[in-house]
Amino acid sequence: MRDDIQIGIIGGGAMAEALIAGMTERGALRPSQISVSEHKGMRCDTLAQRYAVHAQVGAESFLPRIHLLILAVKPAAVKEAMRETAALLRSDALVLSIVAGLTVAELEVAYPNHPVVRAMPNTPLAVGAGMSAYARGTHADAAVCATVEAVLGAAGRTVEVHERDLDAVTGLSGSGPAYAFLVLEALIEGGVAAGLKRETASLLAAQTLLGAAQMALTAEHSAADLRAAVTSPAGTTAAGLRVLERTGVRSAFMEAVLAATKRSQELGER
Repeated sequence: MRDDIQIGIIGGGAMAEALIAGMTERGALRPSQISVSEHKGMRCDTLAQRYAVHAQVGAESFLPRIHLLILAVKPAAVKEAMRETAALLRSDALVLSIVAGLTVAELEVAYPNHPVVRAMPNTPLAVGAGMSAYARGTHADAAVCATVEAVLGAAGRTVEVHERDLDAVTGLSGSGPAYAFLVLEALIEGGVAAGLKRETASLLAAQTLLGAAQMALTAEHSAADLRAAVTSPAGTTAAGLRVLERTGVRSAFMEAVLAATKRSQELGER
């Protein structure tokens, strides 16, 4: 990534912080390259103290000099944010939106002639393990996509998709960390119920999920094949899996992804 790039972030919530942490704590960007506008002064102080970035109420002072604008506000606040920022941006600035439901078409109306990209990252960006999918707009060329991948990929993996797929991305990887935390909670409670100390159960459960995910990312086999490989006939794993199948865990997770996808679609129709 260019070492002179200046990035402005509108919004200072959890996802914005995850991006800041991912970009700065792994050396992809210096804190001096990032400016944040957040309407809560105390939140600005927190971000400035925690990451040494420039954080303030209002973006007027940094908008004319930034190369990349990241919209990271709540959907209800995005129209005002776009209206307040569009006129002050430099003409060649890239606009990257991580606002749920905000379409490329809406971005291009608000920022005519600017390259725009719509993305859906997730919060594990904060620990360098994020998953970000993005869709490019009309004026976004290969160089623009390279910048987006450098920013989002500084703390995880990226994939380009068609915009029509972003609602499903939201339902799967965007909301997915919460599903994983729910599984983690359940495994920990199961371990405690089986007699383990909570600290030990927490370590066993978290490392197990991490290891399984790493195997899935690096193996040449499907998740179903990996599951079968650790399931001996009439063994302990088979006994546990029978309970999960009988209680509908598989279908519950599928329905969760579909419900979150539907909600993302509804936000886009607001």
